[in-house]
Amino acid sequence: MTLPRPHRVDLLIAVSGLACGLLLWSFGLYTTGDRVFDQRWAALVPLAVMSATEAVRRTLPGTALAVGSLALVADQLTNGNLATVLMYTDVVYASVVYGSPAQARRVPYTTALVTVGVTVGFLVWWQNAVALLVGVITGMVSFLPAVTGAVVRNHREAAESARLRAEQTALLAEMDRTQAVVAERSRMARELHDMVANHLSAIAIHSTAALSLDEPATTRQALTVIRENSVAGLAEMRRLIGLLRDGSGDTEPAAAPTLAGLDALLAQAAANAEPSGLVLVLDDGRESAAGLPAPVELAAYRIVQESLTNALKHAAPGEVRVALARAPGALRVEVTSPYGERPGPSAPGSGAGLVGMRERVALLGGVFEAGRVTDGEGRGCWRVRAELPVDAHDEERA
Repeated sequence: MTLPRPHRVDLLIAVSGLACGLLLWSFGLYTTGDRVFDQRWAALVPLAVMSATEAVRRTLPGTALAVGSLALVADQLTNGNLATVLMYTDVVYASVVYGSPAQARRVPYTTALVTVGVTVGFLVWWQNAVALLVGVITGMVSFLPAVTGAVVRNHREAAESARLRAEQTALLAEMDRTQAVVAERSRMARELHDMVANHLSAIAIHSTAALSLDEPATTRQALTVIRENSVAGLAEMRRLIGLLRDGSGDTEPAAAPTLAGLDALLAQAAANAEPSGLVLVLDDGRESAAGLPAPVELAAYRIVQESLTNALKHAAPGEVRVALARAPGALRVEVTSPYGERPGPSAPGSGAGLVGMRERVALLGGVFEAGRVTDGEGRGCWRVRAELPVDAHDEERA
């Protein structure tokens, strides 16, 4: 097993401690005298061992503490060196700061018990106040560095937790911002598609008719419809641009369309659908037009608008029926159109309209269905059906 490489700061501390200890030793400055090993060189052994533990104080804190404790005991059996004692205090501090969580909790309690044990033992042995001084020194050498290390470690962990929380908050904020941007882009895509697709589909169909039929009357009628739809599409685009402005310009955003404009919508769609043999019928079964929230009215209007656009593109000649009805807690919108082969020009579809309608209904928590069904006479038709929730308070106001 490869031992971890000592940190360069720890190596610098070890070399500095050893140099200071050698300097004190060369001047004959000892901490005690008349010990078991009173040879002058004996104090250098604990000093060298303690310097080695300083070199691994960060990489092997547990081992450094165990070996350093033995070196400190050995130092007390010699004449002693102040540098050895000071380096031991740093080893105790490092064992709490850089050691495992269990070791960081255990060392302060252990050093406290050692301090109390030493104080009580010397009081029983000497029975004078000097024992208290020994206990204070023991506490300063072992317990005080351990407590200091615990305080520093707690502050570091608190700072790290705060940093992680800040990063998490920033990440969540960025996710919220990204989701908001995606949602806004989806909303803009739905609005742009619903506002412009109707007009562009009519322009495509009538321009194809004008190019394929060499009849002046038909061409003039087609060009008239093309002009009307291009002007209306330009107005819708300007409205969308107004909605996207930051409010610093002179353009004020127009109000969102409501169900009150269905008659005008159907009249315009009827003019566009006349060459295709489509007849548009509005069946408004609501007793009152009041009591609908603006998002519900906008969604219902856009669903009808997109359904009429799809009918203009794909429906076979026949009746296109738009039905509105109020149910308890909901507004029901249903658009049916003939299903089958259609004569004359048609416009290609991308499927974005169905996706947009489904998204609008899902945002309101409603139910959306679209597909081929059979009517009461056995004929195939395409039906779009949406059920939009309406709050009970809005119904009471109605």
